[in-house]
Amino acid sequence: MYTIGQVSEMFGLPISTLRYYDKQGLFPGMTRVSGIRRFGEAELEALRVIECLKESGLEIRDIKQFMDWCQAGPSTYPQRRQMFQRQKEAVEAQIAQMNRVLDMLKFKCWYYDQAIQDGNEERIKAMLPDGLPEEIRQTYQNAHQE
Repeated sequence: MYTIGQVSEMFGLPISTLRYYDKQGLFPGMTRVSGIRRFGEAELEALRVIECLKESGLEIRDIKQFMDWCQAGPSTYPQRRQMFQRQKEAVEAQIAQMNRVLDMLKFKCWYYDQAIQDGNEERIKAMLPDGLPEEIRQTYQNAHQE
């Protein structure tokens, strides 16, 4: 069993956040000894899932719904699966968007390396987009997708 201070250090979370999660009912089976919260392995695993869902963009009320489903038992497996599927798809969309952003940054780094080398942008502009080197063309095309 771990104290709230130990869990705070382990996860790099403020104690106030852990208290808030508890007040929101995200640790339904938490043990208390003389009113002091004790985190067991179940709470640590719940916290890992909570932090994952938060990072994926889910709000606390939706995470609470997930925890309620967990308490309700196996009949809620389909809802839990659907929640994770939705969040997976949302994260995949975010990753695709960030890859486009990264490709634009890569392209612009290459572009300005060439402009510095040439002393101007004329040659590079004339290459756009079909005359670009293959790897840069792919980067350019990905960066310019809608």
